[in-house]
Amino acid sequence: MVEDLHELTALQQWNLLQRGTISPRELVDHYLGRIDALNPQLGAFVTVTPERARERAAEVEASVPHSAPLWGLPVGDKDLWRRAGVPAGFGSRLLAGYVPDESDEIVHDLDAAGAVSLGKTGAPEFGLPSYTETLVAPPVRTPWNLELGAGGSSGGAAAAVASGMLPFAPGSDGGGSIRIPAAACGVVGLKPSRGRVPSGSGLESLGGLVVDGPIARTVEDAALLLDGMMARRNGRIEHRFAVVAPEDDTAFLGHAVRGEGRYQLGVMTTSAWDLDYEIALDPDAVAALDRAVEEFVALGHGIEQTALRPDAGYAPAFTTLWKAGAARIPADGEALDLLEPLTRWLVEQGRAIGARELGAALAALAAYERSFIRQLSSFDAVLTPAVAMTPRPIGWYDTEDGERNFAQQVQYTPYTSMVNVSGLPAITLPVLQTSDGLPMGVQLIGRPGGEAVLLALGAQLQRRLRWQDRRPPVW
Repeated sequence: MVEDLHELTALQQWNLLQRGTISPRELVDHYLGRIDALNPQLGAFVTVTPERARERAAEVEASVPHSAPLWGLPVGDKDLWRRAGVPAGFGSRLLAGYVPDESDEIVHDLDAAGAVSLGKTGAPEFGLPSYTETLVAPPVRTPWNLELGAGGSSGGAAAAVASGMLPFAPGSDGGGSIRIPAAACGVVGLKPSRGRVPSGSGLESLGGLVVDGPIARTVEDAALLLDGMMARRNGRIEHRFAVVAPEDDTAFLGHAVRGEGRYQLGVMTTSAWDLDYEIALDPDAVAALDRAVEEFVALGHGIEQTALRPDAGYAPAFTTLWKAGAARIPADGEALDLLEPLTRWLVEQGRAIGARELGAALAALAAYERSFIRQLSSFDAVLTPAVAMTPRPIGWYDTEDGERNFAQQVQYTPYTSMVNVSGLPAITLPVLQTSDGLPMGVQLIGRPGGEAVLLALGAQLQRRLRWQDRRPPVW
């Protein structure tokens, strides 16, 4: 039993923990063994904390209520989050040796939900790129092909989940940083609505872009982790999406994850970037979209083709925000030389942006948000490709030429950032394996606060395609 625990879903593991069939310490030891065996190949963890994890498992068993939604389940903290006493490198030489004295709110919420952190999952420098290759750690690789990257910025989290080093993992998403690596690693990635997870709500980030959400192998596990990430209420965390009953092996799940209902779906391949960049879909991306449409039709959902109206203001406004966000990185003088070339270019570009230019960009994106929501309002959800290409090779992105690098990121991931700007929820689902054995996914964009519909649709598709049964070569 113990040697096969990683084959079980997080929900199944939670039920075993509730019954006392396994203990939090046994589960932690199992996953620490997986990390020892697999992480040298994948680079998913940049810091592993085995002794702290074992102490935390004992603490959970002794003093955390069993009803906590993540009781005893292992997770990893993204290396853009601070946990007191654990190095927080932010993927940068600038913060080498930094060990914070305080933890971020999302870390406190995960602890309150009963989770056990095993360490820090890899992220690119300050989370800026959509790939996870840094100068301070090995690149994070997708377990489906070690020559290819895991995406970013939650690349370490996605690679850890896809390879069975974690049952699920939290991440953050400011322009696709949960959904992109989930697509590259063949797992489920959910970007919640702005404000849904108060400790990672987006409201404190420039333009309201960055939110926290789950990465998991199954839709049910994503719902379970989302519950655990949501803010405490009166000293406890209330279940909203995953309702579990420990006496049932398969777990009873609420309406959202049982996958009930029939919906009207839009299908589109246009993006917010089409006026400024040449967006070309790989045949595998088209095949994944076609497969999802075919399955949704078979499930009885309404399908209608749709397209976005071109908006010439989007690309320059989003680019301005990306640069302005980098301007806040705490580096001056000689410290700038510690930044990677791309990050330094972004910092210098961002610090040259004036208040009027930034204000205009924020206004343009606010107008785009209203327009985007209106254009999609007749649908319960809108289906797009997750990414435009198969996972990108390690070293594919230009690290010296910032403009070219940005173009490469847009051309690989044209469908994600517009969802952050709009504040809408979105989920990526790994619907297809290519002839080369690589994962290809689709994205479902929901209405404001529409996570339940996305989870229901994802659960229906998962039951037909059984992606949770696929195993990458590194497993």
